[in-house]
Amino acid sequence: MNLANKITLARIFLVPIMMFFLLVNFDYLPPIRVEDFYITYNQIIAALIFIIAASTDGLDGYIARKRKMVTNLGKLLDPLADKLLVAAVLISLVEMGKCDAWIAVVIISREFAVTGLRQVALLEGTVVAASKWGKWKTATQITAIVAMLLNNFPFAFINFPFDVIATWMAALITVYSGIDYFVKNKKVLHFS
Repeated sequence: MNLANKITLARIFLVPIMMFFLLVNFDYLPPIRVEDFYITYNQIIAALIFIIAASTDGLDGYIARKRKMVTNLGKLLDPLADKLLVAAVLISLVEMGKCDAWIAVVIISREFAVTGLRQVALLEGTVVAASKWGKWKTATQITAIVAMLLNNFPFAFINFPFDVIATWMAALITVYSGIDYFVKNKKVLHFS
């Protein structure tokens, strides 16, 4: 197994660890409080794990291309790791009451739909390349998730709802990027 695939597997293994810190109650550790703002230590740890895992997404692909280590296993694992990470954290955030369920459903549904499109394209011998909207989707999702994980830090101090705005932006760009993939690849689905 090459380095790029090991990094991808590490991202997958970080998912349950991140969920543990998000969902297990550490009552013996009091939260950090500054005026009306509070955050728990386990939220901070989960956010750091998420940031590390999300940052390895580009790293594994870069290493695989740079060192000419692109494998079929990597092509399968990389998008799977991305979907697992985002779906797990969104479901956890819904459980914690930090994210509306409909936003999680929209984002996760788009991920499944585009993955299905890519699978159909592969069966047709075509590759659905990543688009600029797909990259924007990833960036806005990561930004929104980190803002929710950190209870809107540091914007909570100035009463600016950055987490809400970022979540709406992520949802809108996610939907748009999904539509963009299907419109640009409709020939794969034999709609034309």
